[in-house]
Amino acid sequence: MLEPAHREIFFNIQFGWLIYILAPLATLLLIFAVFQRFRLWRIGQKDDTFSNLNQKIKAFVRTATVDGIFHKKILSDPYPGIMHALIFWGALLLLLGTAMDVISHYIYEFLHGNTYLAISFLADLGGVMILVGLIMAVYRRYFQKPERLDNIPADSVGLGLVFIVVLTGFILEGMRMVAASAPDEWAQWSFLGYGFSKAFTGTGAIIGWYQGLWWFHSVLVVGVIGYMAFSLPKLAHMFISPFNAFLTSTAPKGALRTIAIEEAETFGANRIQDFPVKDLMDLDSCTRCGRCQDQCPAHLTDKPLSPKKLVQDLKPLLVENTGFFGLKVKKPGDDAKTIIGDAITEDQIWSCTTCRACVEQCPAFVAPMNKIIEMRRNLVLEQTRFPETAMGALRSMEQRGHPWRGTMATRTDWADGLNVTEVSGPGQIDVLYWVGCTAALEERNIKVATAVGKLLKAAGVNFGIMGTSEMCCGEPARRIGNEYLFQTLAQQNVESLKALGVKKIVTACPHCFNTIKNEYPQFGGDFEVVHHTEFIAGLLREGKLRVGRVLDKKATYHDSCYLGRYNGVYDAPREILGQVTGSPPVEMEHRMAKSFCCGAGGGRMWMEEQIGKRINHVRTQEAVKVNAEILASACPYCLQMFEDAIKTLEVEGSLKAMDLAEILAGVIEESPTAGPKSPVAGATT
Repeated sequence: MLEPAHREIFFNIQFGWLIYILAPLATLLLIFAVFQRFRLWRIGQKDDTFSNLNQKIKAFVRTATVDGIFHKKILSDPYPGIMHALIFWGALLLLLGTAMDVISHYIYEFLHGNTYLAISFLADLGGVMILVGLIMAVYRRYFQKPERLDNIPADSVGLGLVFIVVLTGFILEGMRMVAASAPDEWAQWSFLGYGFSKAFTGTGAIIGWYQGLWWFHSVLVVGVIGYMAFSLPKLAHMFISPFNAFLTSTAPKGALRTIAIEEAETFGANRIQDFPVKDLMDLDSCTRCGRCQDQCPAHLTDKPLSPKKLVQDLKPLLVENTGFFGLKVKKPGDDAKTIIGDAITEDQIWSCTTCRACVEQCPAFVAPMNKIIEMRRNLVLEQTRFPETAMGALRSMEQRGHPWRGTMATRTDWADGLNVTEVSGPGQIDVLYWVGCTAALEERNIKVATAVGKLLKAAGVNFGIMGTSEMCCGEPARRIGNEYLFQTLAQQNVESLKALGVKKIVTACPHCFNTIKNEYPQFGGDFEVVHHTEFIAGLLREGKLRVGRVLDKKATYHDSCYLGRYNGVYDAPREILGQVTGSPPVEMEHRMAKSFCCGAGGGRMWMEEQIGKRINHVRTQEAVKVNAEILASACPYCLQMFEDAIKTLEVEGSLKAMDLAEILAGVIEESPTAGPKSPVAGATT
């Protein structure tokens, strides 16, 4: 009778116990290397990286499950996603098998019979998954050669080492089966090793070959662990990236880091040590996969900015502070190399639209955009260098409370005839309509403000406006880099809103929406903030607004970066457009989380676009490709950019840019709640 299936540890291997000395030593070296890297990151500025640890733990558990184990973000790009998943899940299975061997041999013996066969099968399955994943990686990197990947020797070394380790492990398994005369009933469960065993059946002196390969394989495994210690983070991103994910800020993703203006010794970053700790950790977490580059509107329109390249160009400045293969950390001196000009050009810095696509796509939780903001802050606040056209907008915000130079409109002209309340104190209204500078003062968007007012009136909403006391929310100043001006405006607006007793705010501008919702709490401004698409969709669902006629037009919807990627509002706009047209909108190539920026974010609305193709032209051409008659948006910046692009591309006859509020206002049923038409109540002109 055949005895229960099992395997002898160190079969025919003398002094195999030496591996239990070498492997821990190599592992300790790796741990020391990671610790030294941690010390290196600490040369950065203190920030909130190590605060809110309880929240970070909760967020990390979700991230580790959704994006770590189940690869949600990585699998959003199918080929490399499947490739990485095969390697990752295969490695887990192999590690499981190894761990079970150790536990069974030294702690509690259980690995025999069906249990042994099942673990053997899973281990071989894991090995096959790794080998297939590695072959896919080689094919992609050296045969497909996508533009976003750049190959360096460490890539081939890493792939080669892992491939050899796994392959020799299974060849070794096949040799052991022959040398130990393992019964086929057992061996077949280790199907890959069993296949190799057939190649060695009948050969002589198999024990000698087996012993030699065992030592080669074992020493190679130890060597790979040591190699990771001396080549961080080439193969060690599997250790560093989880740290990076864990220490990612728990603040809303639409909120930038606040500078303590009165306490700061430097503003922004022009030396590597000026960056916060998390930004330095990002440099080691980046695996150069290029997903950020593939989604960057600046890169895709031939601007000099590549988020991947920017991160990689910063990395040498960090590595300069190490010695002895990265295992020694040196404190940077005052003569440390500057970033701007030496490593990163100003054209790269000002090309960014702050669309957040790079941050959204990165599977390692790297945030290139945040580094650009820090460099902008240094340029603006310390070096007083920024595009001349942006200077006019900043000066107008300082002097007039809005960025629109030369406008003849007032804050309340849009509301003529709507009988809108200008709030003077608490208790007058239920909802404040935050109009925003662009909707109140820019000619094309005044029509949108009027449409929003009409919809709120038609639904019987008790709302009002701040009128002349409403100042710019400060968002353009913050994204351009003038943190001081932003904080001045934010604090002034928070005080005004509190004085008026405002609790709930509706805004039609995603930039105002994101700033008031996610950044004003940094200054004590905690309000319920809703974008007009969410609010209007709710009114439609409640029956307070009803579509009177279906608009027989083919419409597409553009996801604003600050509404979609920043705040996750994707469904409400499509719900509105679907009710108006009677069918879901036709989708463009880039949509939802992978939407293409209009080109106006990050203060680019007030800067000349002189390099490469115009971003708004590229986006508008996507709408033309799907034969849309209406390009619907929910952002005043986007609307203006599309209006300009439609004229330049000479497609006015076939495509019209409209805000969702305008579209809906044209088809709703008349309601007696709208009230008489009269001048704005309490308006000052």
